[in-house]
Amino acid sequence: MAKPRAPPWPGLYDPGLEILHIEHHNAIQPGASYLYHARDVFRYTLFWTLILYTPIFLLCGSYAFWNLNFPPSPRYEPSLREASSGTSYQLASFSTPHVKPLRPQKLPRENERRSRLAFALLVLFTFATLSVAGAVTGSAVLAFSIFGLYTAANFNMSTWIPFLLAVMQVLVGLLSIWPSIIDII
Repeated sequence: MAKPRAPPWPGLYDPGLEILHIEHHNAIQPGASYLYHARDVFRYTLFWTLILYTPIFLLCGSYAFWNLNFPPSPRYEPSLREASSGTSYQLASFSTPHVKPLRPQKLPRENERRSRLAFALLVLFTFATLSVAGAVTGSAVLAFSIFGLYTAANFNMSTWIPFLLAVMQVLVGLLSIWPSIIDII
């Protein structure tokens, strides 16, 4: 007997069919949608991961893009001499052939050929590329391993499972950001 085709994406249905009042019922519920092929599980997981995972990376990439393109202005911190309201003392001048200012007026450009905008666009493109690569890699690992478990146990995989796998992947990705944020703060 041939296995049925996958339902059209997203294929989500009322999860109460699988959770509520299931005793003494068949394993396949009427009105529910199931996946029977590994490629379908991967496809569903990839689509959900791209929808949930990529916007977070693009948000972080656009934040980096704006910070690189429009850096915050340097803060002016008054020196101790300007901040004190006491009497002023006359300083003796030394005759030196060349007096360097404490801060150069204009910093030389580090890379004459690449503008700040080009570098910011490279960063944004890197974020976008890594988000898609991470979504494909994570979806492949999760989808094929879960499909193997479901097949070995002879279970029917609901179309909700790829959605939940994508949610778990996004949450694990967000949790992995937390230690680096704490170090920065």
